[in-house]
Amino acid sequence: MKRHFSTRLALALLLFAPGLALAHDFKVGQIEIDHPHARAMLPGAKVGGGYLTIINNGADDRLVAIVTTRAGDAQLHEMKMDGEVMVMRELKDGVALPAGATVELKPGGYHVMFMNVGQPFKEGETVKATLTFEKAGSVDVEFAVGPAAGGAPEKKHDPAGQPADAGHGQ
Repeated sequence: MKRHFSTRLALALLLFAPGLALAHDFKVGQIEIDHPHARAMLPGAKVGGGYLTIINNGADDRLVAIVTTRAGDAQLHEMKMDGEVMVMRELKDGVALPAGATVELKPGGYHVMFMNVGQPFKEGETVKATLTFEKAGSVDVEFAVGPAAGGAPEKKHDPAGQPADAGHGQ
């Protein structure tokens, strides 16, 4: 009887485990931060990009700052076309988060610029950072580092639900 139950439990975990592998989110107040990730950097590179999705379940807010010990500076940037020229600029006032909106920081749009990086980010590690919101406050997050070519890495979790790489990569 116990063996039969164990087999069913194992099968259930296999069916639901793929969803857990993608879980990599954080929350502060009514703000949810989904799957922060960065690209691996080439040896000697001093600048890297960071990406995430922000879901605002509350009132209007604004992402105003990001800090990390892995970079001399971290800034919020926007990349957009100006005629036929791609222009990137720092968003000194941060990124607006309207009430009920989902805002993506992704390649080719809003994103995080990690500048003056001492040790280039390596695939498989995490980069700890603190995001600060105008109203919701601050929250510690971890950017999972994926391949240099792009694409968000999967975030693995142990059976207790903790990131398998927690405490590593910094």
